[in-house]
Amino acid sequence: MKYLPLGATDVEVSAVAFGAMSLRPDSAESGKAAVGRAFELGITFFDTADVYSQGASETILGEALAEHGIARE
Repeated sequence: MKYLPLGATDVEVSAVAFGAMSLRPDSAESGKAAVGRAFELGITFFDTADVYSQGASETILGEALAEHGIARE
């Protein structure tokens, strides 16, 4: 995986992002598994917004990060 600096910071993120728009309550478990697999493949940049699934996407992403032991930066 290629990593790039995030703007003018010292933080590096994967060049490929995981778009979390499709994370929703009716498929939360498979979505959490997808987040874990993405991280295993080197993805460290997760895109989400409070309007995705009426805010549920952010909740599910947070749960997935915690369940997979993925540290937040």
